[in-house]
Amino acid sequence: MTIALKIEVSQETIIRAVKSMKKPARLAFLEDLLAATSSEYLQSIREARRDYKAGRVKSHTAVFDL
Repeated sequence: MTIALKIEVSQETIIRAVKSMKKPARLAFLEDLLAATSSEYLQSIREARRDYKAGRVKSHTAVFDL
């Protein structure tokens, strides 16, 4: 059985909480938030993984002509 609890949290409280996170945790949270709210973001990840597996990638050196 799932129990839902509804609470109200202000935008400012959420922003303050996210800003207080250490950078790795904040980046992970933002990526999870994007994944949870954007089907386009998830599709872009799927496409990038297909490109990588198919060898359709360039090295950092090749892209930036180093």
